[in-house]
Amino acid sequence: MRLLKPGRFLLVLTITIALGSLWILSLLTRSKPGWNPSSVLRYSWLEYTDSDDSPEKVCNCSAILQGEREALEQAKLLTITKDFHKSVHIPDEHYMNATKDCSAFKLRRKYLTSPLSHEEEEFPLAYSMVVHHKVQSFERLLRAIYAPQNIYCVHVDKKAKSSVLFAIWAIIDCFPNIFMVSQPVDVVYAAWPRVQADLNCMADLYNTSTKWKYFINLCGQDFPLKTNLEIVRTLRSLKGGNSLESEKMPAGKVWRVRNAHEIIDGGIQGTGKAKEPPPFNMPIMSGNAYFVVSRGYIRSVLEDGRVLALMEWAKDTYSPDEFLWATIQRMPGVPGSTRPHSKYDMSDVNAIARLVKWQWHEGSQASPDALYPECQGSHVRAICVYGAGDLKWLLKQHHLFANKFDIDTDPVAVYCLEKYLRKRALSELQ
Repeated sequence: MRLLKPGRFLLVLTITIALGSLWILSLLTRSKPGWNPSSVLRYSWLEYTDSDDSPEKVCNCSAILQGEREALEQAKLLTITKDFHKSVHIPDEHYMNATKDCSAFKLRRKYLTSPLSHEEEEFPLAYSMVVHHKVQSFERLLRAIYAPQNIYCVHVDKKAKSSVLFAIWAIIDCFPNIFMVSQPVDVVYAAWPRVQADLNCMADLYNTSTKWKYFINLCGQDFPLKTNLEIVRTLRSLKGGNSLESEKMPAGKVWRVRNAHEIIDGGIQGTGKAKEPPPFNMPIMSGNAYFVVSRGYIRSVLEDGRVLALMEWAKDTYSPDEFLWATIQRMPGVPGSTRPHSKYDMSDVNAIARLVKWQWHEGSQASPDALYPECQGSHVRAICVYGAGDLKWLLKQHHLFANKFDIDTDPVAVYCLEKYLRKRALSELQ
């Protein structure tokens, strides 16, 4: 038998493997019409795996997402271990060094560099991200929602530490579709500047691109529950409508809009003066700071004379972010709005914008007064900071995002959620 020379043998072997691969791909293509298996091979390296060397990889995320007790107990134990938290924490300065080579940073962090589908490419989204600390949390959130066809405006509180500002600048400088807000403000809790931060990003996003379809605002402790494709399909189903909490103002909150307030020493205080009624005798609704709205809604916010008058009136109210957007949503003529009639009221549970667990609404399934199961993490200002034990329940909900997540409190919850979402996004290629 004639033997091949080593060089020719390797050439034949290479050709044989290549032909075999093409044969397999052709079978796959025939078996699934419309599916391009080369896309799966092209993007498979983007999946988050244990080889990424994250400290959280010691956890069994699959078991955690299934709610298996042993895996949850292990995760709970890790969250109270100082050495584990120390191994997970990434200082702000790291990002300034890591982003000196943007290509290497995006490659190492596995950012998506092209749209995963034509459907997503044709339906770009606009995001406002208001943050003031925890750069590590910001970067994890950004990576989870990032897609090159979308556009992102980042607002960093003027009070933020310089290390936070410089680290976030370094990150966003690596992406052509992410920018820092043109006019940052000093955000004050429950006061007008919190609204102004989003308004400034709205204006920048509206004027920067004419292509995006929907606007979503986020803070640093939010995290998605859906993939970008799932978000796009959900927003398409709204058919130009908006989704946000908008209900009758509870009696216990009426004082917020009937009494004037002012900012003193970085906090908001009442002036003791009563306010005039709202312009045009508008019914003031109750809602929250987070919403999912169409481009047309944003145009009304920036240009509609009635909305501009309402905003001017609202500047000395308490927590205007918790009624302004909800009120605009019920104004006739605003794109995607609904009538002020109570039949059109929408609660935060029914809206898709944000899932928040309030401590006083938690309870067992048998309790007729409980809206959701008990928090498996901890509480901050009566809001659940989600733990790994909350993930199974969270992923069954229809909301696009949830709040609050905190890497400093439970890094496992964020790790398993981001791993799940990336795997799901790549599986959608099929």
